[in-house]
Amino acid sequence: MDAEQKQTLFNQAKEWTIEAGERIKKRVQQPFEVNTKRDRKDLVTEVDEDTEKFFAERIRRSYPEHQVLGEEGFGDEVTSLDGIVWIIDPIDGTMNFVHQKRNFAISVAIYEDGEGIIGLIYNVMTGDLYSAKNGEGAYKNNYLLPKLNQTRKLEDSLIGVNQFWAVPNRRLDESGVHQLIRKVRGTRSYGSAALEFAFVSEGIMDAYLTMRLSPWDIAAGVIIVNEVGGLATRVDGNPLDMLHENTVITCNPSIHKEIIENYIHLKE
Repeated sequence: MDAEQKQTLFNQAKEWTIEAGERIKKRVQQPFEVNTKRDRKDLVTEVDEDTEKFFAERIRRSYPEHQVLGEEGFGDEVTSLDGIVWIIDPIDGTMNFVHQKRNFAISVAIYEDGEGIIGLIYNVMTGDLYSAKNGEGAYKNNYLLPKLNQTRKLEDSLIGVNQFWAVPNRRLDESGVHQLIRKVRGTRSYGSAALEFAFVSEGIMDAYLTMRLSPWDIAAGVIIVNEVGGLATRVDGNPLDMLHENTVITCNPSIHKEIIENYIHLKE
């Protein structure tokens, strides 16, 4: 894809993302149906479904040769990242959407032959758009985000971690997380992986880690974080897989090795 084609595709994705956000804003205070998926904490609403359908219909109409990988079942059965694939989370942070009416985002990523070329994270209720085209930097609205401070120390860092991983669980030794929490300056949890990636890219958080995310949770964020010099990997340091679930750490590269080697201990 040449630069002109990429810019055209970016403009179209941005237009649809903002339009979808406006549709969500109109519905956020109206009654809507809430259902569960895997368990009572895994929520989905008719607004999630309608938003993904909105994207899928427009992508197929305008770019019938593209594939769509989405959370709510309106995409394709994507088994390969060959060609151009849109990876979409219509509402990342559905629990926040249901309970708080804020702190949720639309996440849209476009990959070409496995490489992330366009990423958009739209904080719907604040109107902040984080965006990137690979090789061209990352932006918050029209502001070019600076590269991350490569001298950041772990003890001076603010990290995102869900409290679930600090209590006994099946995947992660919580004692390592306890040590990490004591080491860093502070912790935060926002309930939206897309926004946590955006905040790392903005430099207002230094790391975010979790043990289970799907491609649509992270696909746009990875592109944006990369453009400011950040890292995004599995918690063992291996590359992420954009077709399957992952453990995830995204952070300032100055603290990446220290976190994964000293504080992340996976259970067998």
